[in-house]
Amino acid sequence: MPPEHQEYLQWNAERFLRWGKQIGPNTAAVVKLFLSAYKVEQQGYKSCMALLKSADKYSSARLEAACKKALAFTPAPSLKSIQSILKSGQDKLPDEEDTPVTTKASQYSFTRGAGYYRRDK
Repeated sequence: MPPEHQEYLQWNAERFLRWGKQIGPNTAAVVKLFLSAYKVEQQGYKSCMALLKSADKYSSARLEAACKKALAFTPAPSLKSIQSILKSGQDKLPDEEDTPVTTKASQYSFTRGAGYYRRDK
């Protein structure tokens, strides 16, 4: 077997899961999803490799944040969605659940709130 083909023999699910766990729990969860998305586990190796290699281009912290954000949107994120989160910088934005919701009082005194529409008698 040619030497460039032999390096693919070292790829297995345990190696990708270990690599993903080193980055973070959300990345490991996405790697598990990629490995279980296909009938044959080896078909998910390329997606796992592309995902984990994006930590070299960006950073491990940004990849973990992007995986967390993607998992918040959908239970089965795609590689493309995670890469678009990284490219657009959405992983740097604060999570919506972390930001407090502030309600401003209306400048108009005649605006009715939820209490007005209750039908409690």
